[in-house]
Amino acid sequence: MGNQFRTLMLLTALTLLIVFLGKLLGGSQGMLIALIFALAMNLGTYWFSDKIVLAMYRAQTVSEHEAPELYRIVRELALQAGLPMPKVAIIPSETPNAFATGRNPNKAVVAVTEGILRLLTTQELRGVLAHELAHIKNRDILVGTIAASLAGAIMFIADMLRWGALFGGFRGSDDEDGGGVGILGAMMLSIVAPLAAMLIQLAISRSREYLADETGAMISRNPLGLAAALEKLAIASHRLPMVEAKPATAHLFIVNPLSGGALVNLFSTHPPIEERIRRLRAMAR
Repeated sequence: MGNQFRTLMLLTALTLLIVFLGKLLGGSQGMLIALIFALAMNLGTYWFSDKIVLAMYRAQTVSEHEAPELYRIVRELALQAGLPMPKVAIIPSETPNAFATGRNPNKAVVAVTEGILRLLTTQELRGVLAHELAHIKNRDILVGTIAASLAGAIMFIADMLRWGALFGGFRGSDDEDGGGVGILGAMMLSIVAPLAAMLIQLAISRSREYLADETGAMISRNPLGLAAALEKLAIASHRLPMVEAKPATAHLFIVNPLSGGALVNLFSTHPPIEERIRRLRAMAR
């Protein structure tokens, strides 16, 4: 419940930020336009998320005949999770990783790389697949789309603030009484607001990863299997980063597929692997 509550609070913070910026633009009309614009942009991504991401990584759906062991594990875990059997896909990449996508449990796809199938033991692979099914069970694609829509609306409003301030068209709601934010304040908000929105969006993504670890451990009934898998994946993905990975889809993977230093880690969509492993081991105890 802790991660669910944190997600709700973060989404509320994004919503309040939109309301605040909308008020600065002179009421709710600008806020509503921005929200509709962002929703329209993200709705298409949400609706066709499975096809877009699978094509991006050249993932091929496979039949039970082609991957019997993988199918068996996914079917068993889906049954334990109370989910319909998702499609199964394999990504032609030696970097060990996995993701789940699809707008709802009936349209879900679980994709794994060739590298992860070679690296992990059966119990470790069960932990990874349970984690991905947890994302499906927890509707994380929907939550991520809502967060992206709200963040997109904030960035749109911030752009309006910035251009309004540059061309003298912005006036705070109480400018005539000396209470408005003024041009300088509008410029500052146009910079700070998108940064705040991005950080909140990243925090939501990290909360959902913790929740998927917890739910996945319960589905597989083996927290240590997932912990061992994360340990291996962290080392392997560092040695062999996924060169074809895109920042826009990095949050989908079980471990961050992007390589980088401290700055990249600061703005990572994933919580620290060490903390994830610590929590899983604590669950086992």
